[in-house]
Amino acid sequence: MSLAAAATAAAFFSALTAAGAAVTAGEIYMEHDAASFGNKTMWWPIFVVPAAIPAGIAAVFSRRAAKTVLPFASALIVANGLQGTYLHLRGVKQRPGGWTRYNIEGGPPVFAPMLASLVGGMGLLAAVLRREEEPAGA
Repeated sequence: MSLAAAATAAAFFSALTAAGAAVTAGEIYMEHDAASFGNKTMWWPIFVVPAAIPAGIAAVFSRRAAKTVLPFASALIVANGLQGTYLHLRGVKQRPGGWTRYNIEGGPPVFAPMLASLVGGMGLLAAVLRREEEPAGA
């Protein structure tokens, strides 16, 4: 990949991370609010996911932010998404009847936390591409 292509891809994925984090954070808030924030851990993605918005915007314009802030925020989001997947799976299991089709469809959305992890993954990809654009030995 040429340096120009890597820079363009890194900026694109950084901006996409910021936009994806904004949309995802809004969706998470609405869904967790509908569930009345019944578990205190439901607040965690409300605070973790939006961290990628300023980090992604900064990474579009700053190589330093793309190598420091964006990977940190993105890794936090991936970890939170994996934790959310576990909690949602546990939530389905704890419903009366356990693992039934009804509980899987009507309980906590099992795959929704992976959306947050995808946003974090885009941020990590942007950070890797930003590092790739540096000349060798820098």
